[in-house]
Amino acid sequence: MHRLVQALTIGLLLNSGKAVAQNNQIMLLEKRMDAIAEKSISPDGPGCSIGIIQNREFIFKKSYGLANVEHQIPLSSQSVFRMASVSKQFTAFAVLLLADDGAIALTDDIRQHLPELKEYGKKISINSLLGHFSGLGNFEDHLSTLRESSLSGFFIGSEQFVSNSEYYSVIKDFPLVHKPDTTMEYSNHGYIILAKLVERISGLTIREFTNKRIFKPLGMNHTFFSDSAEEIIPNRASGYRSPEAGKQRNHLTALHTIGDGGLFSTIDDMLIWDNHFNDPKLGKAPKALIALMNKPNVNVPESDEGKWYYANGQNTDGRYFFHNGGWVGTGTSYIRRPDTQTSVVGMCNSVSLSVNDFTYATFEILADLKLWDGEDPSVY
Repeated sequence: MHRLVQALTIGLLLNSGKAVAQNNQIMLLEKRMDAIAEKSISPDGPGCSIGIIQNREFIFKKSYGLANVEHQIPLSSQSVFRMASVSKQFTAFAVLLLADDGAIALTDDIRQHLPELKEYGKKISINSLLGHFSGLGNFEDHLSTLRESSLSGFFIGSEQFVSNSEYYSVIKDFPLVHKPDTTMEYSNHGYIILAKLVERISGLTIREFTNKRIFKPLGMNHTFFSDSAEEIIPNRASGYRSPEAGKQRNHLTALHTIGDGGLFSTIDDMLIWDNHFNDPKLGKAPKALIALMNKPNVNVPESDEGKWYYANGQNTDGRYFFHNGGWVGTGTSYIRRPDTQTSVVGMCNSVSLSVNDFTYATFEILADLKLWDGEDPSVY
């Protein structure tokens, strides 16, 4: 009995020692993150919220700067940020849910479900839209047409509000920039069309569909697609820019499209989303659906293993999965490394701040502090 007690005591002491050592490393991690923040974030200006996840929980979570400069309201993990293009993986997952339901096939021609789209003369599959192989192009490919359209005076700024339906009514007639399935070209327009697909097939707005099928079931109670430019969003992180050092300006957008962007979320809700990749719950066969979510939208030849491909709203090299978002008044970044159960999410409410200074450096910092043992800690 004495030996058993002695063994248990030694075990407790060893575990206690490990806990103390890890706590010390976490403190050093905070100092490293604080040092990054001090270089660019003023306590009385906009800032960033950062969360580092390991083994399904935060090992670091901190917000720097203000959610609202006018009222001097600090950012927190409950601050609601516009997620910009990080929204795309949620649009993609909504589409995959419809495929899982049997309501669509990813090989379907998009015009089979949205016949009002221009007759392209070529099949554009839903899968090609998901992987940016549609040939539809992006904003800059059609700027002159947009400005001469019913959206006369179109600007990516706060000059005039443009609703999602108004924008879709114009881009549905755009010609292809190149043949489908020949080359990848990032297309926000493709994801706006995918959002319209979700609405057409489900009979719900994409806000209603994702709330019903994704966010409520997972408990992501502060995540939603905003479908009105005039919506009041509690705890919103207002958007800013800094044209000159020390000067802040409101940064607003007139373009309120959904699918390519338009999602709002919090650091805390992103932990729930991250955990869903590890412990999937949605769909008929959740693990198979997540495997499909993580699969590139084109076949990857063995000779290309390790190169970057696009997988349903995520860039991946087979190890890392990530997406950045940059839009008027916001910058976001979400990186996962599933084999090491480690992720980082960052949200900034100023285009003059670089969220990548935090997220891209995270894995190297973790490796330096012996808090992560994955090989090749660089995202690139």
